[in-house]
Amino acid sequence: MVEGSGTWAHGTTSLWTMLSTTQFWRLTRSTRPLSGGPFANESGDNDPVRVGGPTNPLLADGGLSTVISKPNGATGDYLSSSLGRWQNRGSNPDRSLIQAFKSIATMSERLGLVATIKDRANEIYKKVEDQKPLRGRNQDAILAACLYIACRQEDKPRTVKEICSVANGATKKEIGRAKEFIVKQLEVEMGQSMEMGTIHAGDFLRRFCSHLGMTNQAVKAAQEAVQKSEELDIRRSPISIAAAVIYMITQLSDEKKLLKDISLATGVAEGTIRNSYKDLYPYASKLIPSWYAKEEDLRTLCSP
Repeated sequence: MVEGSGTWAHGTTSLWTMLSTTQFWRLTRSTRPLSGGPFANESGDNDPVRVGGPTNPLLADGGLSTVISKPNGATGDYLSSSLGRWQNRGSNPDRSLIQAFKSIATMSERLGLVATIKDRANEIYKKVEDQKPLRGRNQDAILAACLYIACRQEDKPRTVKEICSVANGATKKEIGRAKEFIVKQLEVEMGQSMEMGTIHAGDFLRRFCSHLGMTNQAVKAAQEAVQKSEELDIRRSPISIAAAVIYMITQLSDEKKLLKDISLATGVAEGTIRNSYKDLYPYASKLIPSWYAKEEDLRTLCSP
């Protein structure tokens, strides 16, 4: 072996190996000899330094694997390229999981989701994948559905349309079907109904308001209105109620928003917003904070 090169030489053939992002510890040598030995720091203790990334308990080997690759400029090396092909074709129980986790990470990043949601989505996928029922199913829809469920369980729900926007072409219907399939599979495994978390209109409101560029005052008024709407028997989805409240609040604002803009920001059809607004309109005086609009101001609201 050539010192420092990582190369084992035998005739004209070389084998290059490189550890993947594995977690291990090494002892660093201090800059000057100490009585504690060659691997001691100034306090006389060993100085361990972690090298590589963390392990992943969801993978069969914890993420500790050896990856065979070629160095720069060794594109013609027969042995290393053959070993690379062997590794790619070989039986690696984690290969599909790693690819799935990468896709979930990409979707999470595009949606600005926190790591706990990404990790929960990984766990959900792993549980379903372990039952081996995924062959022939739309993988993008399955991954998107895992992320949707994870958002619900972590009390940071996203709409199906938002998830759909990063799902590599999977449709809302496909994601919906995948979600139902996953929930059914996990309920069978657990032997009980699966906790999905309750969705409230307020879960979406601030994000929708941000998309529309609403003022802090208008956002605060909308949040109060949404909280009061939960006391009423309005049989509409939380997302539809949030959209209708925004429509109501912005009518009373100097910066009015068009219905089509609210529809675009919330993903709720204009007709659905109108119908939800129609249900909320009779309660406008109860919903709209008095500090935001007086009784005479409410008369300027559009009649449904």
